[in-house]
Amino acid sequence: MIEHAPVGIAVAQFSPTADVDANLTQIRLLAERATERGATVVVFPEYSSAFIDPMGPELVALAQPLDGSFVETIAGFAQDLGIHLVAGMAERSADPARFSNTIVALSPQAELVATYRKQHLYDAFGQTESDFVVAGGLAEPETFVAGRLTFGIQTCYDIRFPEVTRRIVDAGADVVLVPTEWVRGPLKEHHWKTLVTARAIENTVYVAGADHTPPIGVGNSLIVDPTGIQVAGVGTETDVAVAFASASRIAEVRSTNPALTLRRFRVVPRD
Repeated sequence: MIEHAPVGIAVAQFSPTADVDANLTQIRLLAERATERGATVVVFPEYSSAFIDPMGPELVALAQPLDGSFVETIAGFAQDLGIHLVAGMAERSADPARFSNTIVALSPQAELVATYRKQHLYDAFGQTESDFVVAGGLAEPETFVAGRLTFGIQTCYDIRFPEVTRRIVDAGADVVLVPTEWVRGPLKEHHWKTLVTARAIENTVYVAGADHTPPIGVGNSLIVDPTGIQVAGVGTETDVAVAFASASRIAEVRSTNPALTLRRFRVVPRD
């Protein structure tokens, strides 16, 4: 069997603000840093285009269409650097009072190769994201291929629902990327690391989660391998961390733990 080179995956951690241009500058700098460290797939946080806390009409006003300047600019970054770039954005929706919390994946050819709209909104822990965000539909997962590995995408609070990740893995994903704004609070760092690790173990895949830095996010962006080992991570600072994922590692783990083959249930959407 031909052994293909591992794929360098980076989680890029920063705190977006209401200044879209400043956010784009930060994305470019971190993407360059990730590339220098060997990454060819770079994942940025949820709301990388713009973020305001508390969420309100001001963030709705900053929402852009998929063919707007934010996506066009980061597509240019992806092409310039020869990488796949994945980032969260506030996407304009048909509802003038709300937007879609969307993840976009851009290829080294500057093509939009996958999108994901957050399915489970953060109406928990005293917050109501649904006041300003439209929940994504339950469409078939979109994936993209980089370096012989298949990548899937989901968002933040979705990680608390195991069936979301399982459905993405059933669509062929070897790596699940999770752009996040994981809000701080009691035990939240513990929840974040535990949930990312659990999704990796139970699906025997790599999971890479990119968060905002404190004081709003918990930071702790990380990449976990199919056995649940954290193979790269960032603390609370603005930075990138890179790990290398391989198909052979996934195959090795699944030969020992064929959980996906042995399972007796499938995921069925409720609506």
